[in-house]
Amino acid sequence: MDQFTAPALMLRGISKSFGSIKANSNVDLELRHGEILALLGENGSGKTTLMNMVAGIYYPDDGQIFIDGEEVVISSPKDAFKYKIGMIHQHFKLIDLFSAAENIVLGVKDGTRYNIREVNERVRQIADRYGFIIDPTQKIHEMSVSQKQTVEILKVLYRGADILILDEPTAVLTPQETSKLFEVLRKMKADGKSIIIITHKLHEVLAISDRVAVLRKGEHIATVNTAESTESSLTEMMVGKKVTLNIDRAIPENIRRRLVVSSLSGKNEDGMQILDNVSFTAFGGEILGIAGIAGSGQRELLEAIAGIYVPEAGEILYADPGRDGDNDGNGSSDSDLIDLRKKTPMQIRELGVRLSFVPEDRLGMGLVGSMDITDNVMLRSYRNGPFSLLDRNQPRQLAQDIVNDLGVVTPNLQTPVRRLSGGNVQKVLVGREIASAPSLLMAAYPVRGLDINSSYAIYNLLNEQKANGVAVIFVGEDLDVLLALSDRLLVLNSGRVSGILDARQTTKEEVGFLMTKSHDAPDDGSDKKDGGERQ
Repeated sequence: MDQFTAPALMLRGISKSFGSIKANSNVDLELRHGEILALLGENGSGKTTLMNMVAGIYYPDDGQIFIDGEEVVISSPKDAFKYKIGMIHQHFKLIDLFSAAENIVLGVKDGTRYNIREVNERVRQIADRYGFIIDPTQKIHEMSVSQKQTVEILKVLYRGADILILDEPTAVLTPQETSKLFEVLRKMKADGKSIIIITHKLHEVLAISDRVAVLRKGEHIATVNTAESTESSLTEMMVGKKVTLNIDRAIPENIRRRLVVSSLSGKNEDGMQILDNVSFTAFGGEILGIAGIAGSGQRELLEAIAGIYVPEAGEILYADPGRDGDNDGNGSSDSDLIDLRKKTPMQIRELGVRLSFVPEDRLGMGLVGSMDITDNVMLRSYRNGPFSLLDRNQPRQLAQDIVNDLGVVTPNLQTPVRRLSGGNVQKVLVGREIASAPSLLMAAYPVRGLDINSSYAIYNLLNEQKANGVAVIFVGEDLDVLLALSDRLLVLNSGRVSGILDARQTTKEEVGFLMTKSHDAPDDGSDKKDGGERQ
C-alpha cells in the first residue's frame, strides 16, 4: 500500500485503559483522503479518548497508528503537528487577551520572532480560502463562541494540518452557525482535507458525513456509508438494541399560573450585566423551555429563582397551588403571590414553596460527592424533624427506586456518588428532585452526559411532571429536543428575553436568529411572543 492508495489515517488494534477502566479496546479505524468521517457513540463510548491518542494527548497501551500507510509514533501534540494532524477540542484553548492572530501563531516555532502583519495577512488568506469571516486583530474576549471556534480551526490550518479532528463542534453553535460550519467543512473536503467529527447528534451525522464509525463501550462496532444509514440504524448500533426515540408532547391542560418573573436584572461576579429586565410567567401543566447561547444568563436566572443568586432588581413571585381556586387559568390572586427575591433556599422551603432544582453543577451544587446515594437523597428532608436523619428506611427505599427506575449503575447504595460516572450522578440528582413532589421543577441541562435511553427516560419524567400539573422550566442546549419537548420557548440573548415562542409553531432557524440577534438591530417583527395569555 503506497501513500496514494493508503488511507490518510489508519488505526489498528488501539487500546487504552485508565486504571481498571477500559476506555478503548482493540479499535480499528480508517480515514480516507478527502472525506468527512463521523465518529459516533454515546457518552463514555471512548470517542474523545481515541482521538486524543491520534492528537498526541494520550499514548495508546497497544496498537499502531499509520499516516498515509506509514507507521508513526505520536507521543505528543508536537508529534501530531509534525504529521499534519490538528484537533479542535470542545473546550477552547485560547488566551482571552491575545488577538486571533496572536493565538494562531502562538507556539508554532519556539523562541522564533514573527512579523504580526505577515501573520495577519496569512490568516486572512486562509480564512478567505475556506469562507471564514474573521478579523485577525480582534481580541478573543471580544468574540462570540462561534468566532472562537473559527480561531481554533484556523490555528490548525495555519500549521498545515491535512487531518482535522473536531470534538462536538456544534455543541455551542446556533443552527445558522452550524450550517455555516458545515459549508466550511465541505470546502475543506473539496480541498483534499480529511476530517473526523466526534458527535452524538444523529441528524448532523446524516447531513455532513460520508461515512460513520460507531463506537460502543470502547469498541469499534462498524463503519458504514452515511447514504445507506438512518437514525434508527445508527442508534441501534450505538446502543446495541432497537430504541424508540419519540418525545410525546401532550397539549397542556388545566394550566395554572405558578411563577411570575418581572423585570429581573443583575450582574455576574465580574460586574457584567447578566440579567437585563427579564420577565415571563411559568404555568403549572406546561414545560417552558429556555434556549440561548452559553452564558446568556440561563444559570443566573434559575439560581435567582432558587434563592442562590440575588438579583439587583425585579420580582420573583410564586403562586401556591394550594390557593388555586379560580377557573381562569391564573391560579392564585395577585395578593396571594409569595415574593421569593432575596430569600435563601432554606427560607423558600420554610415558606412552603415546593421547588425542585437540578443545577448545572451536579457535584458542586446538587450533590455531595463524599456522601452515598441514600445520604444525598436525605439532603432534601434532613430538616423535616428531629428524627429525620435517624430514619433511613424511607430514603433508602427512595434511593433504590431511583437506581431501579433510572438505571443508575452503581455497586450498591453505599457507594459515594463521586465514584459514579457523570451520567449516573445526573440520574441520582434528577431522580431525587423529581421524587420530592415539586409544584415547580427547574432543570438545567438535565440530560448532559446521559446516554440515549437515559435521556429519553428523563424527557418522559419531565412530561409526567407536566401531566401532574407541575410547572417545568427546562434549560437545554439541543434545539431539536427543546422544540419537541417544550410547550413554549423563552429565548435569552445576552441576558435579555428576545422572544417567547409557541414551540409547536416555530423553527430552529427562528430560534437561532433570536439567540444571536443584535439588540441594536431594527425590529423586523421577529422578537415574538406567542400572542396568548401565557406570556
